[in-house]
This record gives sequence, C-alpha cells and structure tokens, in this order.
Amino acid sequence: MTNYTQAIGGISDEESFRLLVAGVRDYAIFMLGPDGCVKTWNAGAQRFKGYAANEIIGKHFSTFYTEQDRIAGRPAFALQTALNEGTFEDEGWRVRKDGSQFWASVVIDPIRDDADRLIGFAKITRAITERKVAQDALRDSQEQFRLLVQGVTDYAIFMLSPTGEVTSWNAGAERIKGYKRDEILGKHFSCFYTDEDRANGLPALTLSTAAAEGRFEREGWRVCKDGSRFWAHVVVDAIRDEAGKLVGFAKVIRDVTERKQAADALERANAVLFQSQKMESLGQLTGGVAHDFNNLLAVMSNGLEVLSQRVHDHVGLTMLETMHRAVARGATLTQQLLSFARQQPLKVEPCNVTAVIRGFEAILRRAAEGAIGLEVRAKSRPGPVLLDVARFEAALLNLVVNARDAMPDGGKIVIDVENVELGEGTVGMLAAGPYVRVSVADTGSGMPPEVAARAFDPFFTTKEVGKGTGLGLSQVYGFIAQSGGDVLIQSEPGQGTVVSIYLPVAEDSSGGTDTSTGPALDTVLVVEDEQNLLDATAQLLHSLGYEVLTASNGSEATDVLSRRDDIGVLFTDVVMPDGIDGIQLARYTRNLRPDIRIVLASGYPLPALKAQHGNLSDFTFIHKPYRLADLVRALGMAT
Repeated sequence: MTNYTQAIGGISDEESFRLLVAGVRDYAIFMLGPDGCVKTWNAGAQRFKGYAANEIIGKHFSTFYTEQDRIAGRPAFALQTALNEGTFEDEGWRVRKDGSQFWASVVIDPIRDDADRLIGFAKITRAITERKVAQDALRDSQEQFRLLVQGVTDYAIFMLSPTGEVTSWNAGAERIKGYKRDEILGKHFSCFYTDEDRANGLPALTLSTAAAEGRFEREGWRVCKDGSRFWAHVVVDAIRDEAGKLVGFAKVIRDVTERKQAADALERANAVLFQSQKMESLGQLTGGVAHDFNNLLAVMSNGLEVLSQRVHDHVGLTMLETMHRAVARGATLTQQLLSFARQQPLKVEPCNVTAVIRGFEAILRRAAEGAIGLEVRAKSRPGPVLLDVARFEAALLNLVVNARDAMPDGGKIVIDVENVELGEGTVGMLAAGPYVRVSVADTGSGMPPEVAARAFDPFFTTKEVGKGTGLGLSQVYGFIAQSGGDVLIQSEPGQGTVVSIYLPVAEDSSGGTDTSTGPALDTVLVVEDEQNLLDATAQLLHSLGYEVLTASNGSEATDVLSRRDDIGVLFTDVVMPDGIDGIQLARYTRNLRPDIRIVLASGYPLPALKAQHGNLSDFTFIHKPYRLADLVRALGMAT
C-alpha cells in the first residue's frame, strides 16, 4: 500500500485515517486476519458488541455469531463468499459480550497487498435493531390488516385499479357476490351492475365521482354471479400515493336487502293503514250525512202524502208525482251512502258463492249486452261464506256494468271464483286465513294509477255528467267491508281492470259473526342494533296495535326492563355489539321476569344457534328477513 507522509497539522494521512476509523461510534469497523481472527477494533465495535480491544483482538470473529449460525457454518461461508465474489453482505442476529443479541447489517471485503496477496478482511457492522423491529411491526400490522379484511364476511371489501379492474377480494365479497378470488381478479367491476345501470353509465360515474370528490356512496341493486340481485349499500374511496397520484379505489359493499325489505313492508303497511283509515273516516262522515238526509226525506215524503189527499187539479197532481220521484231517487242515493258507510242492516246466511253467481248469471249476461262476452269460472268448490245474497248480487251487477262501460267497442268479462289462503297483511288489513276470491276482469280501457287509487271514494267518477253518481264502487266496497272482506283493484291503461273481492270462509253455518275487538295487545320491547331495521320493526308493530318500546343494545334493554313492569313481549336480535347478545338478554329476562314472552330474531339458522348456545326451546325463533305475517305468527306463538 502507498505510504503517504504528507502531514495535516503534523499528522500523517495514515494516522488521520486510523483516527477517523477509531473514532466512529455508529459503525463497528475492524479488520480480520486471513484466518478470521480480529486484528483491529474501533469505538463503534466496542459500543455495539461490548468488548474492549484487549478482550477481543486475536479471537475469532465467529464469537459474534449465534450458536445456530456457528453450527450452520455461517462465519466460514461469509469469508469464503467475500473471497469468491469480492464482497459479502448480510443481515442477521449477532451476539454481544453480555449474551444479548442485536440485528446487524454486515459487509465484509477482502484486503490485498500490492502483490494481490490476501492479508485479511475489512468488516463493517451496523446495529439496525430498531429498523428491524419497525419493519417487523409494519409487516405484522400489514398481515393483521390483511387477515382482518380477509376474515370479514358481512362486508365485501376489495380494491379496484384506476380503470376499475378488481385487484383484491375478501371472503365477504365471495359470500355476498358468489365469485371466488381467481374468478374475479382482473375483471371490470361493472359486471356487478344491472344492465340498466351499465346502460346509464353508473359504473363510470362511480369512479369519476370518487376520483373527483374522494368518495362515492349510494344504494342500489347489484348482481351476483348466479344472476340474482341484492340491495347494496356501496362506498367507494379513491386511494392516492404520497405524491397524490391515483393508484386505485377501495370499495366496500354491504348487503342491506333485509333492511330494504323491512322498509318496503313498512311503506306498504302504512299505505294500507292510511287507505283503511281514510275509508273509515269517509264512511263515518257519509253515514252521518245519510242518516240526516234520510230524516229530511222522511219529512218530505210524509208531507207529500198529506198534500196528495188535498190536491186534485191536474197541474198539482203532476207536480206532486214529480216530487215523489225525486224523494224516491233521494232515498236510493241514501241507501247507497249507508251501504258505503257499512251501516245497512245485512241479512246474512251461509251460501255457496258459485251457486249464487250461477243463479244470477242470466241477469249478468243481459247487463253485459250482446257485444261483450261473459264467462263464469269456478276452479274449485268455494268454502261457505256468510253473505247478504241480495246485496252481493247487486254488488256483482255493479261491477259487471262498470266493466261493460269500460268496453264501448266490445270485449270480454270473466268472473272467477276460487279458494285462497292469505298471509297476514297480504290483502289490506285482512287477517291470515282461508278466503273465497271473486274477481271480475275485463279487457277494457283500464285506469291510470291515480284514478284506481280513488275508485272507491264516494262521488268520484270518470263518467260523463249524468252517466253515474260515483257511488257504485263505494257501495261495493262498503258492503264487502261490512261483510268482513276487502276489495282490490288492479288496472293499467290499455290492459283492462280486475276487481277482486275477498270474503272470509265461515267457520260454522250459524250465520253469526264475531264482532269483538279481541284482547288488548301487549307492550313489546324491540332490541335491534341496526337502526333502520329497529325503526321498521317498531312501525310494523305499531301498525298492528302494539305499544312498542325500543333499545339498540342489550344494556339499554336491561335498563328498560328494570324501569317498566308492563312489558309483555321481548323481541330481540341475537347478534348485538355491546357484549350482551340476544340469547344472554333472553335468559336474563326469563330469570328476571318469567311472565314475559320472548322472540329471538336472527339471520343465522336455528341449528347453528343451538350448536353455539345450547338449548333454546324456551324461546320462539323468527328468521330474518321476516315479513309482517311472520312477525304476527311469531308473536302469537311466543312463550
């Protein structure tokens, strides 16, 4: 090696370099002999490894290796690699004098003289334990996060490329959408959308909105692998790197079909309840007016009878006859109003509806007139119903005449009779059970929705002035409602109209009807952590006449139970977030208040719940998503 004698401040370059190396404390820099024994030692080496120079010089550098590495021959391998390749770099655990270990970054270079003879090795070691710990922690955190995302089954969580191709896929996505990971990676996410949404450009709008605003959130129908649809709550977030460049999108989807079904059921129940309340109010008003009008007509009729005995001239008698006809017409209108108001006295008797229609068929055919065909169909022997036959015939004639008027150019009327089994809330406010349905269908002009919605309102008519009173369908509705049934209209412009009458099958032939309102309904405590489902269930129970208390978790529920002693039913979700699940709450309630009836609700099947929680025979179970009929049935069976 060249010997530089030029001095800096009286110190040679060689001495300056030696002092530089000796003074470095952040790196262990030392020299090994060709045999691997330590020949020099600097301050950094002493700080990292704990040996003073006089303790380590002359000892083999394998002293710094773990026992496993020495057994594996790592020290010899390091020197041989440095000789063969000119350098050796490695990271690994190294041992201090006190036996403790640190993570080291190691570089070993061979040192040769001017004649290219090996005179030893230069070894540089740096302790990077903190970096190693940080890297391991980051790797562990990333792995934990990956396992967390992969393990979520209630949410579909996956990544998209900037152009919308799927780049990751979790277990929840596979469960909800039906695609396995290797089936969907690389495909464009638009395959999850309906044909209508793709045609309207919703996938592109989703990505452009997320890219521009950072986030896109919406609910809508999405398509599974098998073609089935579910109602999804979708959130898409734009993912950018440290420089702000868009690198993709994070997409989170939750199947909220149950919530939508509950909301739709609530909307339908509210519509039915509103219609029922409206017709009830109109009936009460109409009945009051009709009674007063009847009294006035009675006064006029009696007065006309008295005048008839005293008037003998032709003009006077003609006027009296005209007034008698007006009073008679007013009396007919009054009877129609009373029929709508369900205040007409009915002479009910058990009867076979098909037999009644067959006996009245000749009159119905004359009413339909020659250009219109009329067919009566009876698919099965109808169950017995309690009816005022004369008024039923009048109602049926009214429907046939309406159907005829909707077909001025001819057409066909079909009267269909069949037995049906209704679920709770299937038709209006009718209770579940067996009914006879009599439908009158025509091939006429039909009605738009806004007209069909008002068809039963008294005095509402679309006929020309003088062609109708607007009381025909109102009279039918009032009579059928008074008979314990209901009437539905299905109609579309140009598609004809179907009016369906539902009459309850009589349990016996005594001719009597049960007019009691039944026992008072219980107070129900509903426990559900999903707020929308909690609200929907509470509204459904309200619509059935129950008083409802609500709680969003087990702790709130136990607080309500401690404050209220009038609760008759506990209706609780099984899976809840605060540590007290529905089954624990049910058992706590049963011990606290054995008189409370308990209904458990869950999307998991009952056998799975039994396998996890043991015997559940003390409680009634309802499977999510539940309908109004399921809810009523479960409350009726609750123990």
